Amino acid sequence: MTQAAIFEELWSTIGDIGRDPSTGGYRRFAWTEADLRMREWFAGECESRGLALTEDRVGNQWAWWGDPDGSATGGIVTGSHLDSVPDGGAFDGPLGVVSALLAVDRLRADGLTPRRPIGVVNFVDEEGARFGVSCAGSRMITGALSPDRARALLDADGVTMAEAMRAAGRQPEQLGPDPEALSRIGSFVELHVEQGRGLIDLGRPVAVGNGLWAHGRWRMEIPGEANHAGTTRLNDRRDAMIGCAQLVLATRAAAEAQNSLATVGKINVMPGGVNAIAGLATAWLDARAADEAALGATVDQIAGQVASLGGVMIEESRTPSTDFDGALVTRLASLLDAPVMSTGAGHDAGILANAGVPVAMIFVRNPTGISHSPAEWAEPEDCLAGATALASILADLAEAGP
Repeated sequence: MTQAAIFEELWSTIGDIGRDPSTGGYRRFAWTEADLRMREWFAGECESRGLALTEDRVGNQWAWWGDPDGSATGGIVTGSHLDSVPDGGAFDGPLGVVSALLAVDRLRADGLTPRRPIGVVNFVDEEGARFGVSCAGSRMITGALSPDRARALLDADGVTMAEAMRAAGRQPEQLGPDPEALSRIGSFVELHVEQGRGLIDLGRPVAVGNGLWAHGRWRMEIPGEANHAGTTRLNDRRDAMIGCAQLVLATRAAAEAQNSLATVGKINVMPGGVNAIAGLATAWLDARAADEAALGATVDQIAGQVASLGGVMIEESRTPSTDFDGALVTRLASLLDAPVMSTGAGHDAGILANAGVPVAMIFVRNPTGISHSPAEWAEPEDCLAGATALASILADLAEAGP
């Protein structure tokens, strides 16, 4: 079977899992039925390839070709995640996992055997769509997210992460840093669909990623007074939604002033009735910038607006500006003869890099420039180019030979 046929077969088997037929987008949230089906698919594909599958304390899945404990320098790990944002696209996360499996197939078809172990990982809860903290799986094993905080995180229905994990047959009591899992990673190369238009402008199918912008998430609570929409005079109202609307505009103004990116993409209103004045508006801020100073200035400016409204602002997660391993990036760029670029998106690769793991990324061209949307896309030939590039990388780093 050709690489194109294998890719199409793998892609088609997950195409309907967690997909909303009305929007075409995906809802694969951590520890839900859709997520568990994706995990089962991953386990089955790894088993069919004879890869040894393990789970760490958090639930991240690791599939190994070779003994990860038999190498003094650790294994060469690739992969990504299988969860999604609400109504997300098909490629964000799964392309990296499918490409990793294709790369293993390619090495075997070429008659190569790695002298260093190769691992394929599926990180759990990368998007943070259910519990609000992105890259939860990699944050927990590296110690960047405490187990007590993780267990207490709530979804929109008031279910804690601990309760969700327990319902999925996991043991949340085991959550915590996992130095054993980390020690098996000699290098990590994550392939991901591009989340922008850099490669389409360059006319290139793949690029090497050299770092991530500083980014984070904050919860902002704006108080008001719940009351009747039809009987309360305008002058007597304390409408939390008015303050929230001002905050959304202030967020855009802060981003423009600081040359950063800032978005309010989620708002919860209490009591939430059409004929009720809002007594509380909770909004979530996503802010990103090319450097720490710009991110800090952006958040400080928005925090000032929150304070003026009598609200509170709570940091839920933050990742510093992250440079990937320079020697690894240079090696891959030379190997692939590919351009090098950074990204404003967050990835598990960034969490591992901040924990001291040598990391680089591979981006596959997205002609729409759209991500976190059903319009996200990558042409099949570009997906195959990415898998071929990843196979070359694995062969080089794992010292594969006949």
